Amino acid sequence: MDATRDNREPADITTLLAQVKQGDADAESNLAPLIYNELRAIARNYMRRERPDHTLQATVLVHEAFLQLVGDSKIEWQNRAHFFALASRVMRRILIDHARAAHAQKRPGARQKVELESALAFVEAQSADLLALDEALKRLAAWDPRQSRIVEMRFFAGLSFEEIAEVLGISERTAKKDWMMARTWLYRELCKGTP
Repeated sequence: MDATRDNREPADITTLLAQVKQGDADAESNLAPLIYNELRAIARNYMRRERPDHTLQATVLVHEAFLQLVGDSKIEWQNRAHFFALASRVMRRILIDHARAAHAQKRPGARQKVELESALAFVEAQSADLLALDEALKRLAAWDPRQSRIVEMRFFAGLSFEEIAEVLGISERTAKKDWMMARTWLYRELCKGTP
């Protein structure tokens, strides 16, 4: 677990999120430094999986995600884990939109191969194409929405199984079991597209 995560009081973040939702500008200013390092860690995790010459930077990804999250008054913040789970989802959407736009400009309709060494290598995802992964996650969500959310929270946000269980209202054991099943399912799906 990230050391910066241990230094924060989850209740402080949850309280500030509620105050931000009510339009408190001071709360937004106080919230940003509490969550910035963890948002950067999530963004860096995403960007590690991107090509080295990617035009979107982690800092831009963090700022865009933060603005979308604090600007959405419809979200009922449960706790800090819920916030980071949604932050991961928002970052994924931003990157996918960026990839779609870039892909459409280069080769409309073309697909890239996804390379994964084994089901265990999926955890570190060496060079998975984000669009192929997104399509596979959508298929997984149609089959099992909870497993898809667990992949987002674990793989992209780096949440612990305890945090995932808290967000989803399930046991930690169930979160681990679903993670293993989803990981195996996604590996098979992503390998279908490779020769």
